[in-house]
Amino acid sequence: MVFQMQPSLTMEDSREDWTLLLWTGLAVLLPILITLWCSFQRPKRKPILQGAFCECCGICADEFCVRKADHTLPCKEIMAPVQADGSFLHRWVRGNVPLASYCTVCKQQCGTQPKLCDYRCVWCQITVHDDCKDGLSGGEQCDLGEFRSVIIPPQYLYQVNKLRRRHPDEYCKLAAACGSVWSPLLVLANTRSGNNMGEVLLGEFRTLLNPVQVFDLSEIAPAKALQLCTLLPPGAVRVLVCGGDGTVGWVLDAIDTMKLKVLSHNFITSIFKPQTGQDQFIPRVTILPLGTGNDLSNSLGWGSGYAGEIPIEQVIRNVLEAEVVKMDRWKVQVASKGNYFRKPKALSMNNYFSVGPDALMALNFHAHREKTPSFFSSRIINKAVYFLYGTKDCLVQECKDLDKRIELELDGERVALPSLEGIIVCNIGYWGGGCRLWEGMGDEPCPPTRLDDGLLEVVGVFGSFHCAQIQVKLANPVRLGQAHTVRLVLKSSRMPMQVDGEPWAQGPCTITITHKTQALMLYHSAEQTDDDDEDSSASEAEGHMANCTTKPIYTPEKSTQSL
Repeated sequence: MVFQMQPSLTMEDSREDWTLLLWTGLAVLLPILITLWCSFQRPKRKPILQGAFCECCGICADEFCVRKADHTLPCKEIMAPVQADGSFLHRWVRGNVPLASYCTVCKQQCGTQPKLCDYRCVWCQITVHDDCKDGLSGGEQCDLGEFRSVIIPPQYLYQVNKLRRRHPDEYCKLAAACGSVWSPLLVLANTRSGNNMGEVLLGEFRTLLNPVQVFDLSEIAPAKALQLCTLLPPGAVRVLVCGGDGTVGWVLDAIDTMKLKVLSHNFITSIFKPQTGQDQFIPRVTILPLGTGNDLSNSLGWGSGYAGEIPIEQVIRNVLEAEVVKMDRWKVQVASKGNYFRKPKALSMNNYFSVGPDALMALNFHAHREKTPSFFSSRIINKAVYFLYGTKDCLVQECKDLDKRIELELDGERVALPSLEGIIVCNIGYWGGGCRLWEGMGDEPCPPTRLDDGLLEVVGVFGSFHCAQIQVKLANPVRLGQAHTVRLVLKSSRMPMQVDGEPWAQGPCTITITHKTQALMLYHSAEQTDDDDEDSSASEAEGHMANCTTKPIYTPEKSTQSL
């Protein structure tokens, strides 16, 4: 019996030993891994229990040292003079280096001692041990690291500020020192979009880039933020919009108003004369989707939503690899019936216009969010609320008999409507949070769509339940046709309408949708699915359709087949 009991006792002792070893390791490693040390009180090795952290330079200070540190320790300079030999020096910050960072010289892990130790450059992000700092190859010269091609160097802004003559040619001469592939990136983040990740992203981008490149749209309007573009070489600027489709539209509207403006030394603007090739002054726009639907982001290959699944460094790499495409933008004019002396309301459209059940869901959601904005802090909650309002409309059917209350014209030709509850006019391939509306189930041939073909796709839906069927590919929409100009006449009653997710209730009116301009966007082809590849190849084969008027493809006999 004793012989048989011995292995059991050995296993218990072994388990206890491993448990003790685990807790001992945690007790030793956790203080090293999670403790921040006050950058102001270096000799005292004072850990921070409550204090402040600078997201630009990484300096940490205890709550009692914050004010002193703010006045004593220099932060990341947004503008600085160049050295006599033309070089740029490292800007070192001691201690509190990122986890799992390694010394550039000896390749060993940094920040492993329970004190303020080792250094990190706030520009190129390299880390180095205290003892290895003198052995750096290249000495104190900093090359701005991996993302030198998107960072605005402090010396560039210093030299721009010294210019007597503000002209794009002068900026190009200064940019030559930044490299042939220099393409500055401006980051515009909406901290109120979707899942409220904007605050975190602002800090991460300010750490990697020049803080002057990163803007919080809750504090500064896009028009003011984009004025920085006029201090940079024409055709070199990329703008990363962190937000939903509404934020992207806001930024694109601002770009339209500042295309040809130049910022003077005291921020007084003057306007270029129109000239050939003015696209070179327009920044290229890309998206980091933080909203709820993110249909425009989906159409450009940037995904349906960002939740921190890939690091910011990879996001910047994807932006650098993206290709430039043109996207149509449209003007929506709403002329209310009877108000002949009032100027029609004009709106810009990038994604889609709709009247009917999906606009009703957006209107109810918008009203609820205005009352309790704190409740709508999650993308999942937002979609759940949309689902609840859609389910409610399936029972109530507030938009029924739309065909009796509205008239539709495509390129001046009247279209006979079946018994519909909604009409949707699309500019992009995605709708309703990731659904390919024009394609439907994909079992019927339909004309291809492009972002730059100058055509709108017009479809009809039979109600909220039909919308849900289309989203899960159980039904096709009623394809009413493609056109360069769309005109709708609401003859009676009030109906819910929306443009790019911005809803309102509208009385009798005439709505005219015409082409406005084209925006330069960045397309991320690496995120394409197999369906995307097939569609893009088909679109290229049918590219001639962009310059011809497509007749309405709906006939009353096909309405039952669309179900």
